[in-house]
Amino acid sequence: MSASIYSNSQFTDSPYGLKLQRTITATGTTSITDIPAGIQRVYAIVIGGGGAGSTQTTGGGGGGGAGGYSAGWTYISTSVTVGAGGTGTSTSAAGASGGSSIYGMVMAGGGAGGANGTAGGAAAGATTVTAVTSSVSYTGASASTNTIGYASGSSGGGAGLAGVSTSGGQGATGVTGTQTGNAGGRGLITGGGGAVGTSGTGTGGAGGTGDFFAGGTGSSGTGTSFGGGGGGAGYTSDGSNASGKNGGNGGSGGGGGGGASTAGTAGSGGNGVVYIYY
Repeated sequence: MSASIYSNSQFTDSPYGLKLQRTITATGTTSITDIPAGIQRVYAIVIGGGGAGSTQTTGGGGGGGAGGYSAGWTYISTSVTVGAGGTGTSTSAAGASGGSSIYGMVMAGGGAGGANGTAGGAAAGATTVTAVTSSVSYTGASASTNTIGYASGSSGGGAGLAGVSTSGGQGATGVTGTQTGNAGGRGLITGGGGAVGTSGTGTGGAGGTGDFFAGGTGSSGTGTSFGGGGGGAGYTSDGSNASGKNGGNGGSGGGGGGGASTAGTAGSGGNGVVYIYY
């Protein structure tokens, strides 16, 4: 019998023989002082905040990238940091990147915001994030600009690339006629969809489909009051649907925000999360 690692209902991240003891969703730094004496190591799953989509004066903004994912054994720490998702705005600029999350020696970067233009943001889990690529994930796994990668870089055009943490979709470049934005990449945690800003009929790109949750849908209609991109699926919830020219928010657990149509408000990225097992 064969099973696909990309769509497997039996897959679980829960480490064998351990119990989930803490789920930390509050953003910022939180104190942890209740781990019992005698426990020297714990297993942590750490997810960074998703990047916000971008918006433009005219045309469609790109979707934000997904927050990074990292997991492993670490020494006990008395504090944990959970990265907030980037906040979407109506300012014509690159979207805000998500914050990094860390517990002990396990860390995950925040997703890059949608690029200033139409390209979607790079996914994170990277030491370096630009609109074109995220070079190396915190786990040491390489990324790629044109194939499936652990932390997939921006496609620089078209749909977001697949991976563990995926990139946002590019917004449509045309401002007249029928236009369609590009979807965020498919993976464990996904980027937001690219937007459309056209005087004709426009349909924003859907947020990326996750292994556990769905991306939000893009909005469709005639004129620049429509065309926002859907939010990407997070590790713990669906991405939100776009509303008119506004992008949908990324799902909690690092989903990337959707891009906005002409002068709309881009979707915010989903906050990160940290799980501690022992």
